[in-house]
Amino acid sequence: MAAPYTSFCAVIPAGGAGTRLWPVSRAGSPKFLHDLTGSGRTLLQDTVDRLAPLAGDRVLVVTGAAHADAVRAQLPGLRPDNVLIEPSARDSMAAIGLAAAVLEARDPDAIIGSFAADHVISGEAAFGECIGEAIGAAADGYLVTIGITPTHPATGFGYIQSGRPLAGYPTALHVRQFVEKPDAERAAAYVQTGEFRWNAGMFVVRASRLLELLSAYQPRFTESLRAIAAEPQRLDELWPTLPKIAIDHAIAEPAADAGQVVVVPGSFGWDDIGDFSSLGAMIAPGADGVSVVGDANLVEALDATGIVVPEAGRLVALLGIDDIVVVDTPDAILVTTRERAQEVKTIVERLKASGRGQLT
Repeated sequence: MAAPYTSFCAVIPAGGAGTRLWPVSRAGSPKFLHDLTGSGRTLLQDTVDRLAPLAGDRVLVVTGAAHADAVRAQLPGLRPDNVLIEPSARDSMAAIGLAAAVLEARDPDAIIGSFAADHVISGEAAFGECIGEAIGAAADGYLVTIGITPTHPATGFGYIQSGRPLAGYPTALHVRQFVEKPDAERAAAYVQTGEFRWNAGMFVVRASRLLELLSAYQPRFTESLRAIAAEPQRLDELWPTLPKIAIDHAIAEPAADAGQVVVVPGSFGWDDIGDFSSLGAMIAPGADGVSVVGDANLVEALDATGIVVPEAGRLVALLGIDDIVVVDTPDAILVTTRERAQEVKTIVERLKASGRGQLT
């Protein structure tokens, strides 16, 4: 992979509860703090490992106050001032915008790349080449997103529709529009055209350019972010006044309509581990046909398929059942099917509504 790029800074928003992976992922211990792939590193650590060759020591994590100590413990090599703490969750625009304002104050020429803390990527050489091209386009003033080449008509991701090529770049394309998660029929039509790619939520842009775009649509938002960067003691005062909005809606979509966004296609492997079905697809099944996250000696299966997470440390036995999901933790057990894995978040909502939010 290439040596670190001058002025490139990697920003890792580390938030969210990952409710579709409950009871492993919870508000107090979200999925990015867990080793879900068996690599021996948590998803957050893997993300930093992947970005360090591109950004050197210019890796910055934005996380909530509840997770700050765990983030520091998992990343002891991170500079103390490269952990930014959100007083409360205000969605991705506030988190990424705060990082942009802080990095702009440090280096007016800083180019930032925002990458989620809980995604799994394979093919790191291809990833590095993709980000290198994105950095070049960002230096030319574009807001750049990374589009994942779809392997099937997924309904769990948003899509990016591309247009004409960007002159002077090997693969970059102008973005025609961002579209929300489609139904199965529309997803199949998108994939058939060859113009659509999955939206992985990765953005590369000059820090100053991001704030300039935000200022065009929500000037007070930008003013507050720069004020916090200049006077960090005002964080608690100003943070609650920031709008709760995703970066896609705040700047990416309107900027795309204005012809200011390009997409670099990503040919590397990517998964956001959105539920236990996708996690199971990443873990090779054992000889008994079951994928195990953790200690395989704790699972005994006969004529069964599916995924088991035996976190409680006790034996889980399966007999004569297919495509099952069993997640065994000390204080909660989830049993569902891979087909309904996307619905796990409804259990979390029901627990909160019934006064058992401490389990979520």
